[in-house]
Amino acid sequence: MSQYQRDNADEMADDYEMGDAEEDMDEEYHGRGMGYSDSDDEEYGESACKSTEKGGMFYDFQRNTRSVKSTILHFQLRNLVWATSKHDVYLMSHYSVLHWSALTSEKYEVMNVQGRVAPCEKHPGSLLEGFFQTQVSTLAVKDKLLVAGGFQGELICKYLDREGIIFCCRTTYDDNAIANAVEIYDSSSGSVHFMASNNDCGVRDFDMERFQLCRHFRFQWPVNTVHDLRGHLDYSFASAWNPDGRTFATGNQDKTCRVWDVRNLSQSLVVLRGNLGAIRSIRFTSDGQFMAMAEPADFVHIFDIGSGYSKRQELDFFGEISGMSFSPDTEALFIGVWDRTYGSLLEYSRIRNYTYLDSLL
Repeated sequence: MSQYQRDNADEMADDYEMGDAEEDMDEEYHGRGMGYSDSDDEEYGESACKSTEKGGMFYDFQRNTRSVKSTILHFQLRNLVWATSKHDVYLMSHYSVLHWSALTSEKYEVMNVQGRVAPCEKHPGSLLEGFFQTQVSTLAVKDKLLVAGGFQGELICKYLDREGIIFCCRTTYDDNAIANAVEIYDSSSGSVHFMASNNDCGVRDFDMERFQLCRHFRFQWPVNTVHDLRGHLDYSFASAWNPDGRTFATGNQDKTCRVWDVRNLSQSLVVLRGNLGAIRSIRFTSDGQFMAMAEPADFVHIFDIGSGYSKRQELDFFGEISGMSFSPDTEALFIGVWDRTYGSLLEYSRIRNYTYLDSLL
């Protein structure tokens, strides 16, 4: 087990005034956080987990740049890295959203939320006074759109090809307002929407053309994964859909990832186990060939879906994982590493089998 958790938690408390972060992170790594216990682990055992073959080679190490240092604010929320192409990555670094170009190895600041952030356009429901010193807990970037969610229920929207902030709102004034996740997606009508889930037990759907709240779903519990499924033993903080539209995966603090089929939700298709900690982030490639799951630190696992998740590649490094993202064309995988000394951005490139070209020689 890595020895940097306590140092990292101290730094997070200094930077973001989160004095309880160290205690929470220690609890997680010692199996005491969020209702986890030794008896739970014994009850679960290894029998339910799929036996996988380690040693697959799907993505090859390309580079590790320390020019950009990805940071995290909340130990359970790790969706702060997004790739919009195999050359363009967006990530959180303290109070800044940075863009990193893998082509030029250059970075620039897209948005800074340390000072006052206010919208430059008027939309119903938008807070024209804006926000000050927003603590970003989650992030989503797709195409030319960026949405950031904050600790106090803030939502900040920006078009990457325009100057200024387009829309600001506070989703709730509840004491538990933190934004757990945001997701940008194309609706069935073709318009672009985004969804935000907060700790006030609500999920809100916004139209990004008019920036209007379309739907507000209320649940009994704070929502990170929108479905009632049986199998996990603890709280879930990660989920992702396979592009096939039939299967999806959930990551849990019981150290497992479960893959489900919407045609039969009575039990999971596959149970995949991590090495040390909770499964904090899950991503599928756009072609549906691979799924990656990230632990809180040190390990990212890539599974070959075509093999029934039986073949996997294990990426082993040193540091807290702030997020990960496949490029839309599946050619690149980026992983944000948060560490006081060795914080960086890891880049991997997809390994292609071009042996058929040998016949042309």
